[in-house]
Amino acid sequence: MAQLDGVLAAEDGGDAPTPAGATAQGSAGAGFRSRFRGWCRGWRPAGRRGWITAVLAVLLAGLLALHSSVPNSVGNLGSLLETFLPWAGLTLPLLLTVAVWRRSVAALVAVLLPVIVWFNLFGGLLFDKSSGKGDFTVLTHNVAAGNRDPAGTVRLLNGSGAQIVALEELAAQAVPTYQAGLAATYPYHAVEGTVGLWSKYPLSGVSQVDIRIGWVRAFRATVATPRGPLGVYVAHLPSVRVKFDRGFTAEQRDVSAQALGDAIERDGLKKVLLLGDLNGTMNDRSLAPITSQMRSAQGAAGDGFGFSWPSTFPMARIDQIMSKGGLRPTASWTLPADGSDHRAIAASYRY
Repeated sequence: MAQLDGVLAAEDGGDAPTPAGATAQGSAGAGFRSRFRGWCRGWRPAGRRGWITAVLAVLLAGLLALHSSVPNSVGNLGSLLETFLPWAGLTLPLLLTVAVWRRSVAALVAVLLPVIVWFNLFGGLLFDKSSGKGDFTVLTHNVAAGNRDPAGTVRLLNGSGAQIVALEELAAQAVPTYQAGLAATYPYHAVEGTVGLWSKYPLSGVSQVDIRIGWVRAFRATVATPRGPLGVYVAHLPSVRVKFDRGFTAEQRDVSAQALGDAIERDGLKKVLLLGDLNGTMNDRSLAPITSQMRSAQGAAGDGFGFSWPSTFPMARIDQIMSKGGLRPTASWTLPADGSDHRAIAASYRY
């Protein structure tokens, strides 16, 4: 009878025995829900919690949006900032983590500001913009005077598939190695000073370009492509350094950029390419004499940031392929590391 009474009581909604596992699971679930509700209640829309994070986020947004307003009058700080500007994005996850940890609505909203600005500046570089095969491919590479493996660099260039190849920082003793190693693939070439051009198409009108540094690091040639003539500039602008007593030493490079920009602007051909190591990025306002009239292949048809220097851990794209006059880039990419401290970059174009 006692057992029957227990069954009847359970059917009538009375207390029934509960398995021990179910009790433990219910307690754990209730505890998690309680802690989650407590964490949510801890968020504060205002007050002093997270205000330091919010201020830092607003300052970062302002720095990204107004980077061109940072003066170059003191140590060329503006150009230094613009050289590594994309890396400011690394601070965004940190600020976001702190805002969530502090449970501050104000900080979280403030962090959205630099996120929006950064994506407005660089978000387009995160996606593949290539549009198929071009009519020809060009390549530029600072092969480095101290190249540890020039023979390996020759193999890289021969296997690149490029029809036009520009080389910078050619050491005098290494020029015969490149001339002999590239002759079969590129029957036409010209070397002026420490820069050179190798081509599968005939070259003519080779002339030095004075970039005001006292020796030859730039020249121009006309390349007779199957689609028509192409003006090609090969250039290696002066190097820049970061020094504690002088800041970003870019003055000589800036003078050379103006001279090179003037020469390109005066060019008589409609379609013009610039291949070279400009020792500056497309964000650097000091390269405006060039960037204001030419289009970057990486920005128009690349996939990612295309950093080219230093080769072991690329942090900036200071090597550039640029065009004007209706040439349309269809793809842009970076080649694997070789014996140089730079990585070669390439781009395909439709004439």
